[in-house]
Amino acid sequence: MPDESVEMTIDGEQLRDCRERQGMTRAVLGGLVARSEDWVKKVERGDRTVRSLSMIVRLARTLGCQDVNDLTRGEVSVPIVGGGKVTHPGVAGLRAAIHAPLFTAAGAPEDVGELAGRVRQAWDVWHRARDQRTAVAAVLPGLIAAGHATVRAADAGERRRASVILSEAYALAQQYAAHVVEPELYWVIVDRARMAAEQADDPVALASAAWIVGNGLRVVGYTDEALRMVADAADTLRPQLEGGTPRLQGMFGSLCLHAAVTAAQDGKDGDAWRWHGEADRTAGALGSAYAHPWTMFGTGNVAVHAVTIGADLRTPGIALQQLADTDPGSIPSVERRSRLFLDAAKAEHVRKEKASALQYLRLAYETSPEAVRYVPSGRALAEDLNRTVTGALSHSARQLAEDVGVAA
Repeated sequence: MPDESVEMTIDGEQLRDCRERQGMTRAVLGGLVARSEDWVKKVERGDRTVRSLSMIVRLARTLGCQDVNDLTRGEVSVPIVGGGKVTHPGVAGLRAAIHAPLFTAAGAPEDVGELAGRVRQAWDVWHRARDQRTAVAAVLPGLIAAGHATVRAADAGERRRASVILSEAYALAQQYAAHVVEPELYWVIVDRARMAAEQADDPVALASAAWIVGNGLRVVGYTDEALRMVADAADTLRPQLEGGTPRLQGMFGSLCLHAAVTAAQDGKDGDAWRWHGEADRTAGALGSAYAHPWTMFGTGNVAVHAVTIGADLRTPGIALQQLADTDPGSIPSVERRSRLFLDAAKAEHVRKEKASALQYLRLAYETSPEAVRYVPSGRALAEDLNRTVTGALSHSARQLAEDVGVAA
């Protein structure tokens, strides 16, 4: 594999200057990024190195920077201002379902098997639709209402099974809500998924909840906590792999991929590829035809995550080599396929190959418009290319920015 890499680290003097311009104390800045005053002091003095892109972005956003290179003095551009999240028309219906009164029946109980089928069908729609948020927005409120009603009405024997299904419905709600709702609503969804899994008292359901909560932690930059969450869950399932059900093995593999990407976002190269290797072996044991019904774990998804890891580690050569070895047609999820091309665009952007970055971002958008339009990194990249691409490709960059919704 090519060994080309681009490393980003915080420049302590730049961090101090930006903090002082904002009139923040070290204690205030530390509190805003969930770190201690002493941690900020060590970073500013150069006694501690910060390589985690997620933490660099959190610091830059907190300090009002327009680009991470305001803190890194580097050549790599990762825009902060603009390209942020936008809401989706279906959010109001989801919010109403989640905040529905407890003592007023918002939904009718269903047969647990039929409800399970509806939730799995909704997950299938999420992965097959080009506009996945719009496709599931109409059914999510009803699934959540029916799920709660079914859990309340079920007898003791069926209540655990119904709780598993309700947790899976909330997992879908989390995927929908990522980047398009306010943090408070997002964490209600995450917590409801966890509570339903705990009521199910099912080890695989609890491991699934760890995957869900880990997603939430990683989205807001708590990579250490996210990695610990999913690693503990994977360690719990690992002794049961031999002879375990595909459901158990598939969730174990999903946790491994989660840990791999989380470690990559925190700059932990060895840990990222170690977790990815374990996921790859698990997918191989399950066979090429297997795909987890909602995480889409399988051989194709393992390939997607290899590109993601390369991009998150700021090793574009590795990311693009992984892409060359990946057949997009082997990825059953349209949303995951779009992510593959988005990560390739990020890798080319790091290499300053803007024509290729533009081409891959256009491919990501054409594969799934909503997987770019509602993802902050996709919007930020479209905005940056629109601002910096010149010459014959400037019209194409402008058109893509208009499609994504960031041209203004």
